[in-house]
Amino acid sequence: MDETHAVERRPAPEKARVPAAVRHAFILRALGEVGAVTVADVAQRLGVSDMTIRRDLGDLEREGRLSRTHGGAVRGGAPEPEPAPAPSLAAEPTFESRLNKNALAKRAIAAAAAVAAEGAQAIALDVGATTYWLAGLLAERRQAKIFTNSLRIAARLGEGRAEVYLPGGRLRGDEMTISGPSAIEQFEALWFDVAFIGASGLTAEGAYDYSFDDAEMKRVYLSRATRKIALCDSSKFNAMSLVRFAPLSHFDTLITDAAPPPDLAAALAAAGVAVEIARAVG
Repeated sequence: MDETHAVERRPAPEKARVPAAVRHAFILRALGEVGAVTVADVAQRLGVSDMTIRRDLGDLEREGRLSRTHGGAVRGGAPEPEPAPAPSLAAEPTFESRLNKNALAKRAIAAAAAVAAEGAQAIALDVGATTYWLAGLLAERRQAKIFTNSLRIAARLGEGRAEVYLPGGRLRGDEMTISGPSAIEQFEALWFDVAFIGASGLTAEGAYDYSFDDAEMKRVYLSRATRKIALCDSSKFNAMSLVRFAPLSHFDTLITDAAPPPDLAAALAAAGVAVEIARAVG
């Protein structure tokens, strides 16, 4: 690992809380699938305290949406409608489907991001479809050292002449990403000129991702970069996923393909986030 950009480590940021709406939707979805849940299991899967889940079950029972039991809950009350609440609870789409969805918009965002990366010597590339397109545009930058926890992105960069660095850690096989304590420790020892961060959802409350593991690495990139740039196409506006990994104030710039809706635009402005619109061509 190159030591040029190594600096004194700082404590890892705390895990972002899981919003109540997401917790409630998760509990109701689990009840719809298996008929019963336990406090301990839900708390472990969401990364929150048992007390938080007990309060959630109490709230949902008062609404007539479940019946509490010793240590958990079962389905109860009126039948639940087909869940609409949370795009957050849909299964994570495959990488291939994300790569092809809104591809023109994502490639336009990637092109704008490549311009933003001009002159940077240490670049962090988060996992994701848009960052994958960006990797193809950065691969020939011999002056740059590029750090990523995505094997796909590393392979794309490896086709060119840029220096590419991966952490060691646990492989998340479905996404081909590396995470875990070892990966976090290695990248926390670095400082990046710019970090490009993907998100599966963006609301006034912040940026979201499907995976706890990948969310931890996103927080590392955000805590160790001079410039923090979110790459997010407009289909993800006002959509949530399971993990809120950062509030809007942790970003400097959002590069997207269309103007955010008024509520999100106001929240971005209040957080001091500059919005750059990259128009798709073709």
